[in-house]
Amino acid sequence: MNIRQHKIIDSAVAGELVDKVNAMPLGDIDVSDPALYESNTHWPYFERLRREDPVHYCKDSMFGPYWAITRYQDIMEVEMHHEVFSSDTSNGGITIQDGNLGLGVEMFIAMDPPKHDAQRKAVSPMVSPENLARLESTIRERSQRILSSLPVGETFNWVEKVSIELTTQMLATLFDFPWEDRRKLTRWSEVATALPGTGVYETEEQRREELAECLAYFTRLWNERVNAEPGPDLISMMAHSDATRNMGPNEFLGNLILLIVGGNDTTRNTMSGSVLALNQNPDQYQKLCDNPKLVESMVPELIRWQTPLSSMRRTALADYELGGKTIHKGDKVVMWYASANRDPEAIENPEQFIIDRKRPRQHISFGFGIHRCVGNRLAELQLKILWEEILKLWPEPCIEVVGEPKRVYSPVVRGYTEMPVRINA
Repeated sequence: MNIRQHKIIDSAVAGELVDKVNAMPLGDIDVSDPALYESNTHWPYFERLRREDPVHYCKDSMFGPYWAITRYQDIMEVEMHHEVFSSDTSNGGITIQDGNLGLGVEMFIAMDPPKHDAQRKAVSPMVSPENLARLESTIRERSQRILSSLPVGETFNWVEKVSIELTTQMLATLFDFPWEDRRKLTRWSEVATALPGTGVYETEEQRREELAECLAYFTRLWNERVNAEPGPDLISMMAHSDATRNMGPNEFLGNLILLIVGGNDTTRNTMSGSVLALNQNPDQYQKLCDNPKLVESMVPELIRWQTPLSSMRRTALADYELGGKTIHKGDKVVMWYASANRDPEAIENPEQFIIDRKRPRQHISFGFGIHRCVGNRLAELQLKILWEEILKLWPEPCIEVVGEPKRVYSPVVRGYTEMPVRINA
């Protein structure tokens, strides 16, 4: 059964889910339940909250009490008032799990100004327009090689063969990481972001041990580069910047995890989500094949549609009124980007996937304000090149999703572990 047939059959099930959600007491809604994202059943909950309670207080969840902010404009207001809504690790960090994915590490995205600004500046040359131009040919050559090696007429896991391999190769380049060990980067990213009980690691002790291995490996690279001439890789940039050269181990590990996850999970999951989106919307897939130049506008639409990070967290440093509710000092505030990207008050026809959308960048997948994703242009470049090369190899719609994808059990990372596809060329 292909994914298009599956979508039609599921329409009755979707109707039952909407009825169930609408019948729930409003106070019982908890959009942080990871099972909602694993089963892809979170959408009706967001729709009801946007409609009835867009600044919603959830008093009981596996992550403790929190405010769920679900409308686009309210999230923009939180993002723009970083002096009130803190990202700092000392106040809880940036994920619904206290301490940044429950790791307790410091990272520049989980800092407030001025330290945030200085550390972000240290790595930003990596994604300058000049450096992206230099990376383009490398990305294109790798995309061509990986795509041309795919089995035609056989079912395979797109996540493993395409999305993971492309993004891991890019990470290895950004860090100038030993090529033969590059899959360690994938593993460390998964260990850092996975919740307990998901099968990625057995115990918290194992998780700490694997991330200690990550720190030890990168410390060796740091020590090699700190006394060498500055190079064009992220480790060298941090080692030679006044803002980052004196980081302690916890802060170094935190920034490594940030750069690994930021460079791996988000792009990887949108690469997988792109195939699914076009299969679920065959008219758009055909439109793309008829006019390959639409890749330019399709890429930001894909990033909106997928929203690879469902949420980000802040902590209120003072009482603040938002949407007629008073958020109190010390409260956990969670911005649900996945909901904002389907907000009809901000985005026209948000439930439709439209590759030639008039304003495709009207999304908040990269955040906004001082914490806007530093690598957003690199992510877009990788997706653009991937689809340009796909269309050169297979100019007609022939990449078919042939089964239900397996999704990540997480209220933070919205992604896939398996995407069974077949190329019918």
